Amino acid sequence: MFTGLVEGMGQISRIIDQPPGKRFTVILGTLAGGLQVGDSVAINGCCLTAVEVSGEAVSFEAGSETLSRTNLGRLHVGSGVNIERSLRLGDSLGGHLVTGHIDGLGELSARQDDKDWSFFRFRASGRLMRQMASKGSITVDGVSLTLVEVDEERFSVALIPHTLAVTTLGRMQVGDQANLETDILAKYVERQLAWANRSTVQD
Repeated sequence: MFTGLVEGMGQISRIIDQPPGKRFTVILGTLAGGLQVGDSVAINGCCLTAVEVSGEAVSFEAGSETLSRTNLGRLHVGSGVNIERSLRLGDSLGGHLVTGHIDGLGELSARQDDKDWSFFRFRASGRLMRQMASKGSITVDGVSLTLVEVDEERFSVALIPHTLAVTTLGRMQVGDQANLETDILAKYVERQLAWANRSTVQD
């Protein structure tokens, strides 16, 4: 589990094609300290397993399912990525509960900058929009954010200067795609409602 509070940014140093997947090597800097093979790390919000640790460089593998649902397949050598190591029992939960399982992609459709602050509007599929509500939580490229406005096709978030400075969101431009994970509670509520409606029809 994760919180959506990004600890820092890493940089892709190597990508190896391993059909049907890819192997990524990421320079984590001090965040690599204490990591071991088998540990989970959120890369742009996507939970991946460390398969090799060599100093500040850590390698991960992503399969075809992960590449099809996330923006990891669009990364290149030199790309910056958001990094969060997995929670340990007793750690502070400052964001919201994040699984690291990406639900789909969103596209930045508008960016409004006001000095050091920004207001982003994303377009996402109806399947994801059904799991969002104003003042609820959304994870964008691994960053826990509060939803501002939500309609059938778009949602908006307000970004403070700190978030823009220490995550990759500050570099995003209109047309860029981001990994989205909706609130886990919203998933369960939607599932239970679907089963309740199904039971009513069958009865």
